[in-house]
Amino acid sequence: MRNPDFIRETLDDLRARGLYRCLVALGSAAGPHVEIGGRTVLQFASNNYLGLASDPRVKEAARTALERWGWGAGASRLVAGHTEAHARLEADLAAFKHTEAALVFPTGYMTNLGVVTALVGRGDTVVMDRANHASLYDAVRLAGAALVRYAQADANAATELLAGDSRAAPLLNHRAPLRKRGGSGDPPRRHDVGKEGLAESGRRLLVTDTVFSMDGRCAPLAALAELCRRENCMMLLDEAHATGVLGPTGAGLAEELGIAEGITAGVGTLSKALGGIGGFVAASRDVCDLIVNRGRPFIYTTALPAAACEAARAALRIVRTEPDRRRRLLDLSKRLRTRLLEEGFDIGAEDGAASLPTPIVPVILGDPERAVAFAGALLERGVFCPAIRPPTVPPGTSRLRISLTVEHTEDDTERLVRALVKLRDAEPQG
Repeated sequence: MRNPDFIRETLDDLRARGLYRCLVALGSAAGPHVEIGGRTVLQFASNNYLGLASDPRVKEAARTALERWGWGAGASRLVAGHTEAHARLEADLAAFKHTEAALVFPTGYMTNLGVVTALVGRGDTVVMDRANHASLYDAVRLAGAALVRYAQADANAATELLAGDSRAAPLLNHRAPLRKRGGSGDPPRRHDVGKEGLAESGRRLLVTDTVFSMDGRCAPLAALAELCRRENCMMLLDEAHATGVLGPTGAGLAEELGIAEGITAGVGTLSKALGGIGGFVAASRDVCDLIVNRGRPFIYTTALPAAACEAARAALRIVRTEPDRRRRLLDLSKRLRTRLLEEGFDIGAEDGAASLPTPIVPVILGDPERAVAFAGALLERGVFCPAIRPPTVPPGTSRLRISLTVEHTEDDTERLVRALVKLRDAEPQG
């Protein structure tokens, strides 16, 4: 089969700019140590924050469910793929998030697509944090809604947008080529709002990650929730990296800050702290019913396997009954952040993350080539911590994204810090 010329040209261009990506095959289960290329390395790349991906109780729940339901669901939820396991998981999630209902999707990505497209459409406006996950950008594109963005974690800028203040207009100019864009995704261009500000009619939805995936920074949720209440604007939170990690019971940043009642819908994932696969939305019964009837990514896809639902239920029980996992994880994050700052590394904005550390710790290196070189040198030294480059992060902010789990030790993090110091000190000066 002959490939069009643009394919090779595009790949060559990515290589030349240090942006080419390739897959790394692991030979073992997710954990603090994994096998790559036949050798065991220390891993700081997994979102398995609470170490539940290989927990014996989670595996046993999946094994038992496999005996009853088999693996594949066989159909979409509305046709024949919905099982008692799905219903039980959704009841558990609703109780966990203190909402009337919950709805499970095969992935967190699809959850965002399904929720946004059910809540807004053409003629509506989505007000969104620049650093939101790429799936939220794609959701706005799929919905056909207009998009306006504000600077990361900037509640004042969000206020100006929702109040219709034209001074926010510079934030709306995001028509740059793909390679130069900021944030985590490719923003819709056809429906950008111009200098006139927000659309004068239609519904409005404010969307934000609660913990930003590439720097661990926390969103100013209290201010944003009050803003949405005052401006009569719907609010959607993506708690993917906060679920299981933050809050008195692990329900997320909204629970941590006591603002959960002011949210239209909250999205979470089963594939990070809960150690499995899938995503969910927790909201009122009416919102969930609307998604079942209007959310195309929910309607037109095969259901999550029942065994994955039972594994998630087991993980939820552990989250609720073993809060010490969260405390140990966040303590480890505090210590690592302190050590990196002591050694003079740039770990990004310290406003929200300083007072409320998360398991995501960036080491910002600037150029993509430098980030790739550091990641490669670390792997040679037995430490797996991949480079993150544009378009996932803005140009000039390529980084190593350190992802901690409760299974890591202080010795593990100190080994990482020492390796980073040696690599930096060995760089040519000037």
